[in-house]
Amino acid sequence: MATLKDIANKAGVSTSTVSRVLNYDATLSVGEETKKRIFEVAEALEYKNLKRASSKKKGTVAIINWVSESEELNDVYYMSIRMSAENKVKELGYDYIRVYDQEELTDETTLSGIVAIGKYSQRQVKKLEQNNVPVCFVDFKPYTDSDCVLVNFKSAIKGNIDFLIGQGHSKIGFIGGEESFSDGTGQWIDPREKVAREYLKRKKLYRSEYFFTGRFRVEDGRSNMLAALEQLSEEERPTAFIAANDAIAIGCLKTLYEKEIKVPQEMSLIGFNDISTAKYITPALTTVKVYTEEMGRTGVQLLHERISEGREASKTVILSTRLIERESTCASRQ
Repeated sequence: MATLKDIANKAGVSTSTVSRVLNYDATLSVGEETKKRIFEVAEALEYKNLKRASSKKKGTVAIINWVSESEELNDVYYMSIRMSAENKVKELGYDYIRVYDQEELTDETTLSGIVAIGKYSQRQVKKLEQNNVPVCFVDFKPYTDSDCVLVNFKSAIKGNIDFLIGQGHSKIGFIGGEESFSDGTGQWIDPREKVAREYLKRKKLYRSEYFFTGRFRVEDGRSNMLAALEQLSEEERPTAFIAANDAIAIGCLKTLYEKEIKVPQEMSLIGFNDISTAKYITPALTTVKVYTEEMGRTGVQLLHERISEGREASKTVILSTRLIERESTCASRQ
């Protein structure tokens, strides 16, 4: 595992700066470029066995991220997928262009294929497919015949709940997220929240007042945990929360620290994604490992099959997850 010193040396900053950036310290005054460099170095040091890129170029692939460049710093999940896709594209011998706004693609843009990372409205999907080149969606399933790479959210959330029940928790809360499509045509609803509600009902542990929703950001995790503490008495509040991503979980930890609620002794917390920062925060975050490197690589590999082999049948690849137990969870004491 890369250390803070490893990241600092490669990013050209101090170890304390790395620590504060990876902990989303709002009081730290550093530029966006420095933050981006630190996050990208942290992600790159996670990758293993990168192969040498082919010297023979095969065309150009557009790698589109549905979040903006600045939003990548709020949730490096998408940055991680993008970087792994870029590495795989180079390995296979393609050039690539990095796109944060699909409107940048014009009729004059000559492409061999498109990797679209994130969530897209029906209008956006249609426009991407009108480029008349293969498109592979990563972390999203369109209602078309394009290839896609997905995460097994259902199994992961059930596993989280079973894990907490096994630790003696019966009051389990959930802090979820929702996002708007970038074209403003609607919202993407997180399936993790739906699965959590249904599975807790099946286990006869569901309480609607234990569910909170914001955006997938540190600030929303902080504000939703504060709302939970204010709305629920100490006797009634959950002894464990599941957060829909690690950014939310980090925000929750900040509120719990400020309110002097000990984690995990008084409240356990599980994140989701296992972003590169999860192991460096205090306490180290128990979270679901989502194989973002494999997501990006698989998306490019599927695209390559379409380009090089002319495969007609669409493929959907669903990747497994793994619960990584660290310091933010323990057996319930109630």
